[in-house]
Amino acid sequence: MHSIEQTIEIAVPVRTAYNQWTQFQHFPRFMRTVREVDQIKPSLTSWTLAAGPLHGTFQAEIVEQEPDSHLVWRSLDERPGHRGRVSFAPTPDGGTALTVRMEIGLNGPAGLVPGVSQVAGRVVAAELRRFKEYIEGLGEESGAWRGTIRDGRLRRAEAERNVSGVPSWPHG
Repeated sequence: MHSIEQTIEIAVPVRTAYNQWTQFQHFPRFMRTVREVDQIKPSLTSWTLAAGPLHGTFQAEIVEQEPDSHLVWRSLDERPGHRGRVSFAPTPDGGTALTVRMEIGLNGPAGLVPGVSQVAGRVVAAELRRFKEYIEGLGEESGAWRGTIRDGRLRRAEAERNVSGVPSWPHG
């Protein structure tokens, strides 16, 4: 497993950063490697990624999610398998420290390539900078999903509504 950890400070409150992060279908608007995200159910997403000539899809299960705190996921596909955690913490100035931790299993020749962790870390850092620019530019979230997930199961139905007054899940 290759480990990656990146943190970025964002000039919006934790609630705003967290709420926007839960809008997975918007990831292609600011992430260059993400082409499409489908939210199949609250704890299951399907991702289409592309970076240069490399393209792929995978499904990810959200195994734990706590509003304004963190989200933990694991890929359901083995090539390459990965898991991660994104955490949201308040900064002294009222902003958010957003931290992404990932472990990526690279099987076969890809796992032997020197510097693969550094390259992946640079990609994650660049994507986080684009998220920062996106949410700071908006100034407010475009929607929210405030449910809690434990062990891959929804624990509390979403009672809040997004800014348009429409329930924010299912996404799409």
